[in-house]
Amino acid sequence: MGDTLTILLVAIGALAIGFLLGRFLLQKLNKKAALELEEKGKLIIKEAELTAENIKKDKILEAKEKYFKLKADFEEEANRKKNQIISNENKLKQRESKLNQQQSEINRKDAELESLKENVEAQLEIVRKRKEELEGKVEEKVKELEKLANLSADEAREQLIETLKDEAESKASALVKDIIDEAKLSGAKEAKKIVIESIQRTATEHAIENCVSIFNIESDEIKGKIIGREGRNIRALEAATGVEIIVDDTPEAIIISGFDPVRREIARLSLHRLVTDGRIHPARIEEVVNKTTKNIEEEISEIGERTVIDLGIHGLHPELIKLVGRMRFRSSYGQNLLQHSREVANLCATMASELGLNPKRAKRAGLLHDIGKVWPEEPEMPHAVLGFELAKKYKEHPEVCNAIGAHHDEMEMTSMISPLVQACDAISGARPGARREVMESYIKRLKELETLALNFEGVNKCYAIQAGRELRVMVDAESVTDNQAAQLSFDISQKIEKEMQYPGQIKVTVIREMRAVNYAK
Repeated sequence: MGDTLTILLVAIGALAIGFLLGRFLLQKLNKKAALELEEKGKLIIKEAELTAENIKKDKILEAKEKYFKLKADFEEEANRKKNQIISNENKLKQRESKLNQQQSEINRKDAELESLKENVEAQLEIVRKRKEELEGKVEEKVKELEKLANLSADEAREQLIETLKDEAESKASALVKDIIDEAKLSGAKEAKKIVIESIQRTATEHAIENCVSIFNIESDEIKGKIIGREGRNIRALEAATGVEIIVDDTPEAIIISGFDPVRREIARLSLHRLVTDGRIHPARIEEVVNKTTKNIEEEISEIGERTVIDLGIHGLHPELIKLVGRMRFRSSYGQNLLQHSREVANLCATMASELGLNPKRAKRAGLLHDIGKVWPEEPEMPHAVLGFELAKKYKEHPEVCNAIGAHHDEMEMTSMISPLVQACDAISGARPGARREVMESYIKRLKELETLALNFEGVNKCYAIQAGRELRVMVDAESVTDNQAAQLSFDISQKIEKEMQYPGQIKVTVIREMRAVNYAK
């Protein structure tokens, strides 16, 4: 029991000593660990302070850079706005200066106008006074002359007329005597010419063409197809051919009206083809009109060739042959130009044979004497001079050229053929019923009307219709706008009023059409 207690006490003592020793060692270890932790903490704090210092410096630098950038942007924007304000102020000053100058100019012109008005009024007053003075003086002089001559003004006028009448009769008698003497000297030559003219005046009269053509149809149902929906077909046909299509109550007939026979013929043939084919719409109308126009050109060449073959004229230039063919569709004072030229050619050949001249050359000159009338363009020269230039251009004989140019006395005659052509031209035109001067002046006025409108910029085509009471003008849609089309219509009407003489009024219609065409391939 005692040993056990001793052992127990020893064990307890050992435990106590071990506990104390362990506690001491534990305190040593904790203190060392605490020191190490403290050192580590100081290091971490120091590193954190260094890191924070670096971050602070970076942020400060970044903030400074941002500040300087914002400052520079602000200064740049401020300078820009300042310059803009200065520029606007300069512009305002310039405008104000211009306005002041304009106001000064207006004031100066107002003053000048006022001064001019006063001067004009003063001059008018002076003129009025002088006119009154002159009228008074004239009346006084007339009264003085009446007193001196013991005659009134009417009696003096009658005596003067009697004196001039006696003098004129005396001069006329002397002139008649001179003419008779000259006629006696050239009696034989004049007698031949008079006899030939008298014989040739018995030639058969030719029918005179008018300004309308009649297109016959089988039934009136075709009229509706020709007119089309809302009139689009007839408008397309009129625009393409330049004539007026009149569809009225006339049974089985449509009237084609136009002063140009070529246009009327193109319209007539185009209508015939469209009605025969049955397909009538704007696109088809344009296609048929274009083909018909080409066919007419070919027909013109054929007519010219047949004419020169019939007359036995050889070696004529192809361009002159075309011009001869175009005469078929032209009239001179209502007389068909080709028939007139053929007649003149035959007359020239007959008279040249009678007078011992070259009949072939005379016939050639007679056929070509009016080619200047059918030249496609409208030059500002007489048709005889133009014909002379064309004949010279295409290497005709000088005598033929001179006969063409001199048949209306625009140039001097240099050969015997020239007066022969002039005489035969007069014979052909002098036959009763051969010509109508009213028709020629009418056609000339319509051509002048079309030429006047074609001189405006942007105009493609121009047609005078309804006997010259309406002018239809087709313009290029790309170069003329809608507003410009309205202005163009006004300008053309004003120019017509200033430069032309015409009865009634003329309606000017400007047509502008935009087309878009594509092909599916």
